[in-house]
Amino acid sequence: MSQSGKAKPVQLTALQMTSGPDPQKNMQQVAELLQNIPPQRPQLVVLPEAFSCFGAGDKQQLLSAERFGDGPLQNQLAALAKQHGIWLVAGTIPVVDTDNAERFSAACLVFNSAGELAGRYDKIHLFDVEVADSTGTYHESRYTKPGSKVVTINTEFGRLGLAVCYDVRFPELFRVLREQGCDIMVLPSAFTKVTGAAHWHQLVRSRAIEQQCFMVAPGQVGEHANGRETFGHSLIVDGWGRILAEQESGTGVLSAAADISQLTDIRKRIPVATHNQFKVKYERST
Repeated sequence: MSQSGKAKPVQLTALQMTSGPDPQKNMQQVAELLQNIPPQRPQLVVLPEAFSCFGAGDKQQLLSAERFGDGPLQNQLAALAKQHGIWLVAGTIPVVDTDNAERFSAACLVFNSAGELAGRYDKIHLFDVEVADSTGTYHESRYTKPGSKVVTINTEFGRLGLAVCYDVRFPELFRVLREQGCDIMVLPSAFTKVTGAAHWHQLVRSRAIEQQCFMVAPGQVGEHANGRETFGHSLIVDGWGRILAEQESGTGVLSAAADISQLTDIRKRIPVATHNQFKVKYERST
């Protein structure tokens, strides 16, 4: 059941980063950015995809992968969530695949304001595409194991639905998140400069409008160590599709207050969930 209508107001915050290949330098960047978040609580803070290691290829991520529940990155993230009293959605970090030492999961970990692990989502849709940029071919599945579970998490300010970057092109996933009572969807991302310029705003706003949910979509930005260019333009969007906050370029913090109860009115006036004539059943295609 949706938590809108009885949830507390919440501050929605996204961190835009230019991550490099050194996890500890990236964690230092996270710690510094968190010093600039608003004072309001409760607060949800979302980090970009691959915030801990980016710009050196997927093989470097494999080398920095941690075992789930045991590792310095996870310990530091938990400590930061507790220190700042925030819900922290830790973009993605590479987590060891216990079945195959040559692959890792792109795990989006969520920590509550007490620093406790509240949930994990492994990126389902992997970026195996051709793009007209300096990288050209992306083959994420070479080292990354796809996830298989849709994940939502209850909080005191509403129900979170988790997705990552390329997932945004698959609206069925977001339909399932809404059917599971989602009020706020998070989308840690690292969109390429080319695909971002073409599709980013349209996709993020469309998913928010379709599912009548808030969307927090932080991104990587700029040129990275291996020459890869990411789009930035991190967004916070409401359930009507309005952009509440955006950071076009550069690293930084963007934030907006959100009254989750406003979703009740939007859903009452345009009741797409009850009008919809189609059902989505989540089932792995491979």
